[in-house]
Amino acid sequence: MKKITKKQPWKYLFWLGPFLFMVGFTAGLVSGSWGLLPLAFMIPGIAIIGFWVFWQSQHSRWWASRSTQAGTNAVVATAAVLVILGLINFLGVRYQLRQDLTETQLFTLAPQSQELVRRLPQTVKIWVFDTNQNPQDRELLENYQRQSSKFQFEYVDPQSRPGIAERFGVKEYGEVYLESGNKRQLVQSLNVNERLSEIKLTNRLQQLINSTVIKAYFVQGHGEHPLTGGESGISQAVQGLSEKGYTVEPLNLADKLQVPNDAAVVVVAGAKRGFFDAEVKALQDYLNRGGNLLLMIDPDTDPKLNPLLQEWGVRLDNRLAVDVSGAGVGLGPAAPIITDYGQHPITKDFGNGISFYRLARPVEITSVAGVESTPLVRTKAYPNSWAESDLKSEKLEFNPDKDLKGPLTLGAALTRKLPATPTPLPTPTTQAQATPTPTATPTPTTPATPSPLPTPTTQGTPTPTTAEKSEQTPKESRLVVFGNSDFATDGVFQQQLNGDVFLNSISWLSQQDQQTLSIRPKEPKNRRITLSTSQANVLTLSSLLVLPLLGFLTAAFIWWRRR
Repeated sequence: MKKITKKQPWKYLFWLGPFLFMVGFTAGLVSGSWGLLPLAFMIPGIAIIGFWVFWQSQHSRWWASRSTQAGTNAVVATAAVLVILGLINFLGVRYQLRQDLTETQLFTLAPQSQELVRRLPQTVKIWVFDTNQNPQDRELLENYQRQSSKFQFEYVDPQSRPGIAERFGVKEYGEVYLESGNKRQLVQSLNVNERLSEIKLTNRLQQLINSTVIKAYFVQGHGEHPLTGGESGISQAVQGLSEKGYTVEPLNLADKLQVPNDAAVVVVAGAKRGFFDAEVKALQDYLNRGGNLLLMIDPDTDPKLNPLLQEWGVRLDNRLAVDVSGAGVGLGPAAPIITDYGQHPITKDFGNGISFYRLARPVEITSVAGVESTPLVRTKAYPNSWAESDLKSEKLEFNPDKDLKGPLTLGAALTRKLPATPTPLPTPTTQAQATPTPTATPTPTTPATPSPLPTPTTQGTPTPTTAEKSEQTPKESRLVVFGNSDFATDGVFQQQLNGDVFLNSISWLSQQDQQTLSIRPKEPKNRRITLSTSQANVLTLSSLLVLPLLGFLTAAFIWWRRR
């Protein structure tokens, strides 16, 4: 009884040490400050624990006992595991490594979105005026925020913060706004059926960054596809351009005989009748001054654009592209399925994606000095694909005398550098600078020579020189030719990669270096299994009767063998 009384003070003293240490540690952890108060508890606690361990090792063989060594090893191992887990947690928070294992990368931003956010010139903020924070929407916003610290977002309750809601003109819950500096723009309105869209958010970001107006003119008057809805219309393509910040306008060359100077790109979509010579000349002049043209010409049509195409080394084959490998998906042999794309900015992110072109003609490219060409879409190799010349035959067969073996090029992108000669724009500048030249130059015959560059240099006026050089910098004209226009029409535009082919072509043609290319909506694959009534009954019987019975028989057999 005396020994028990003698050991009780040391026992209580030992428990006082861990108690003081935990009080100090908790105080510092909660307050976030390891000042005097937490240390005042932690240091005495550590001292008491250390004293108790030292006293035990000196007055008993406690330290040398096997149980103490085993316990110490367990404590050290536990502490090591905790330290490793803490280090992993710290590194995970500091340096996030995410791996999206979904088949369609549902939780990963498209490369175009990532590139756009990483090069944001200034801070942008997303305001979501809603009381409910949808996990899917928040995950998307956090994915944007991980790309750059210049991207921020905040959820706001319009009722509790009416001042901010009034500043943006919020009318209802679910509205999402984008703000950058003094610019504000509505992204979309969220509801139960519509969640935050990466496509809309990226397009609004692009529009907010680029303040310039980009105009796309669609030539009309030759049987082209109408810009509005209806049969063979391209309203979905027009809407896609509008969402990317383009201003779309029709263009009748027969009235103006000149492409407007503000045209970033001109589109000829499915012309069925021939152009006048003056209209072809207007398109040629537009290209010669650095314009950009998209031609989508269907089979069995002749828009009389051969003079323009020959300058670029392009010839449209009159035969029909046939692809017998696509019959299994219901498209038919006259709708080639494309999975082979060229190495070009228009198709760089397509991979093995699918696009298809109903009733298409091959595009042949020949080498022309100063013109660089890249095939964009190619059909499969023969015998899966060839160019058929006999369109009236009911049975498609390759005729080596008339037909052309695949692979066939159905679309190509071409560029041509313009000569660095003074254009009509800088001419008035040199004439204006010619008047003061004799006062600074001792030889009055020098300005008469066709070399305007040295004249402003001797004048010592760097501003006109810089402007003149920028005007004389060689520009590039671009041309994209497809032997089909159906892929951009309503109903087909949103299928597979058809819309991406069109939108990416416009983006590249407009020569907007900071313009993002088209991104596809990501949808989960439908993995549902549809069972018939008989199949469902078999599954029910097998799971509720057959499998339990097999398990019971197996258990009974094992029990009998062990006896």
